[in-house]
Amino acid sequence: MQTPLEQYSDLAQAIGVTDLYFKREDLSPYGSHKGRSIPVMIEVYRNQGESRFAISSSGNAALAAAIHIQKHNQDKVEKGMREAGGDIIDNSLLQLDIFVGNHISEHKYKKLLAYADDNIRILKKERPLQALTQAMNEGMRSLRQSTDDLALKGYESLAEELSLIKNLGAVFIGTSSGTTAQALAAYFLNNADSKIPQIHIVQTSSCHPLSDGLNSYDGPDEVSVADAITDITAYRKNDLIPLIQKTGGSGWFATNENIEAAVMLTKKHTGVDISANSALSVAGVMQAAYAGHNFDGPVVCLICGE
Repeated sequence: MQTPLEQYSDLAQAIGVTDLYFKREDLSPYGSHKGRSIPVMIEVYRNQGESRFAISSSGNAALAAAIHIQKHNQDKVEKGMREAGGDIIDNSLLQLDIFVGNHISEHKYKKLLAYADDNIRILKKERPLQALTQAMNEGMRSLRQSTDDLALKGYESLAEELSLIKNLGAVFIGTSSGTTAQALAAYFLNNADSKIPQIHIVQTSSCHPLSDGLNSYDGPDEVSVADAITDITAYRKNDLIPLIQKTGGSGWFATNENIEAAVMLTKKHTGVDISANSALSVAGVMQAAYAGHNFDGPVVCLICGE
């Protein structure tokens, strides 16, 4: 599932870096970078005999899970009908409960509802994480990436694709739980022959427990337009921060003003419309360049999806 890598010289010049690339995870069949990891988790657990899954998600992870499970179930039904001459179907279907908050954006909620069927339920809850815990107590397998190191494995394919960039200098990632950043940092530290690219995380004005471990925030206290950054618990902080430091990377903060500027600058110099969540990576590069951060090689912004 290789995604496009696009070079934008005009945007690089406008920001003040030598080479800038977009890794277009938003063009994945799963709609985001979560399509790297969630399907891997489902398949590993399915092979271990699990068939009932649950996830609490603001959108991208849930969408990846719904797409993968619906495809699995459709394939099973079609195979069963072929083998049975249309009389019966294979009964080894997977089930998925998706718990979303009452304040999920209507746009994301409608996208998820498009996948609802007899085996995939979209459930609004006042406390989605509490609902997930209850589901786990009832025997469902959680697909929560922030607390499951199996989630790291799926991002190895992304690291492998990025490693094809000659003399890669840095990767900027809009970050919630830190799972993607941890996977990339660990991969490059363990597999790089010589040069290790910097891993930079970018969080929002309303959720920044991971970036706090690398930098200090003195911006406004506001509700961010980048609504996918929600993990305030930061389970991965103790593992992630040392890895980022070893790569020479850092943590950055994007206010709504920063995000809007990144969206507008990207549109002006690339013609590409990116979401507020994807714009975090661009906003991070802009801040780092302004601060005089040195990049010894091309810089990649992870365009993560919605």
